[in-house]
Amino acid sequence: MLEDHFLSRFPTDARKEEINKLITFIMSGNSCQLIGIPGVNRSTVLGLLVYNRGIREEHLGSHQTDQHFVLVDFSEIRTRPLADVMKYLFLNLTESLRERGMKEENLAVGNIFREHLKFQDEFLLFQGFKEAVDYMALEKKIAIVFLFDRFEEYVPTVTAEFFANLRILRSRGKYLFSVVFSVNRPLEELLEPEMLADYYEFVAGRIVQMKLYDKPSSTFLLTHIEKLIHKKVPEQIVGQIIKLTGGHRLLTKLAFEAVLSSPKIPELQRFLLEQKTIKKALREIWQSLLPAEQADLLEGKFEDREIIGYLELVGLLHKSYIQIPLFAEFIKEEYKDAAISLQKIVYDEHTNTIRRGTTVLSDQLTSAEFRLLRYLLQNEERIIERDELITAVWGDNKSTAGITDQAVDQLIFRLRRKIEEDANHSVHLQTVKGRGFKFIL
Repeated sequence: MLEDHFLSRFPTDARKEEINKLITFIMSGNSCQLIGIPGVNRSTVLGLLVYNRGIREEHLGSHQTDQHFVLVDFSEIRTRPLADVMKYLFLNLTESLRERGMKEENLAVGNIFREHLKFQDEFLLFQGFKEAVDYMALEKKIAIVFLFDRFEEYVPTVTAEFFANLRILRSRGKYLFSVVFSVNRPLEELLEPEMLADYYEFVAGRIVQMKLYDKPSSTFLLTHIEKLIHKKVPEQIVGQIIKLTGGHRLLTKLAFEAVLSSPKIPELQRFLLEQKTIKKALREIWQSLLPAEQADLLEGKFEDREIIGYLELVGLLHKSYIQIPLFAEFIKEEYKDAAISLQKIVYDEHTNTIRRGTTVLSDQLTSAEFRLLRYLLQNEERIIERDELITAVWGDNKSTAGITDQAVDQLIFRLRRKIEEDANHSVHLQTVKGRGFKFIL
């Protein structure tokens, strides 16, 4: 049962600000985006809505029984085709009703699912999905809120039809159907405009920022860890850890565990930076950033408002200061002498991935950006005309006739932002005036 889940024990004021903002969007019938860097634990916020009844009652009051939250982990279906994803969403809706003890609704939706599944036809199964939404929203007056956790892992696979299907479901449920996309960057950055077009109006600009530090959650987790290990962290050390980690959830947790398992700590910052688990977490934050963002953090030059905007949005930067001192020291030690522009970009045909050093660049690219960069790498230093580039990137479309020069230029600029230290002064992806483009490593 949900009441037995670990997240059900969190205090009702845990992640209060983020949850309050999410609920505001949901109650107005809108979808939204929950954005944060690796390790801030977006999954916990989504899980609290599902598993913590006290938090639902705190934020929703008497309306908590009118909102049904369905948690979906997209890391489990990151490479699955659309038909499988829709089936997975439908199945998660059915199972979530059972877990929450909603017997009548579980029976009704379960029957619809099984009745349509037996035909082994993806079109008919989606028809059943629509019937289930009709039943929940129109007949039972219960809002369905899908919580798409780790959605960025599905971005390389996602299609425009996925968002078209969401729009269809939303049109059935009206204001009683919402989606929370948990992502590391705004969907507008992760996806091509035409990919998101069908759902853009319901989600664009509706952003909830994950704060680095949440005192109620940190206090609860520290108490939990201390009970498990039967030791206490001195209050002075707790304050130092919070200061060094900026309250970042994963770094703080790992720091508490390291301190509790060590008999003696000579110098706290040096001790934490020597922990393999902490270095791994810091490296994941670094690798989630674009080259231009990495360069700005290393050089301390925060002049590009677009770059600063993202760094401030995710809480890494405030008033030109890095908010995680441990991270600032880590990148100074690990990357100060490693010029980002000198790290070679490589396409691996066996894994179908693009890397720069240890960073998997393809994880940060949309499908069109990936096809473009892959083609450029395969044709290094050769001038590629626009028509050839259009065929390489959009050749799987029924027609490339509608692809404008503006669409090509926007794609080129977006890719430059993700691979160049300065998108306005490109080193790798160069424009050859009057002829096309050339890629130089």
